[in-house]
Amino acid sequence: MGKFKKVCVFCGSNSGYRKIFSDAAFDLGKELVQRKVDLIYGGGSIGLMGLVSQTVYDGGCNVLGVIPKALVSVEISGEAVGEVTIVSDMHERKAEMARRADAFIALPGGYGTMEELLEIISWSQLGIHDKPVRMFHVPTLWHHS
Repeated sequence: MGKFKKVCVFCGSNSGYRKIFSDAAFDLGKELVQRKVDLIYGGGSIGLMGLVSQTVYDGGCNVLGVIPKALVSVEISGEAVGEVTIVSDMHERKAEMARRADAFIALPGGYGTMEELLEIISWSQLGIHDKPVRMFHVPTLWHHS
């Protein structure tokens, strides 16, 4: 992560069913702050998204949330964290996040997180981008509600 200025993190809008998921989000946020890496993420202020974004923001790094208009009332509770860009739909969200990021990391999440990760991997295989894609290892990574 040392050479990256902005990392996109894909993760869940809920905290998951195991404390290890929120611990991983907090640890990744702290690591980004330590390395002075800005965060691009899905824009939610709840769940793992809220935890990683608040940790990075509180640590003094820039945070950009990209959220579709339809999810604003669902995934933003109270104040948004950092800067928020509202886009028309999920396709625009992924394109905007990919355009702005230097690398991608996936934390635990549900089907949406998995879909985002697989699409960004597919884009890499197709030569649409050449940015690194990694999963933050957490036992029992994928779950659904």
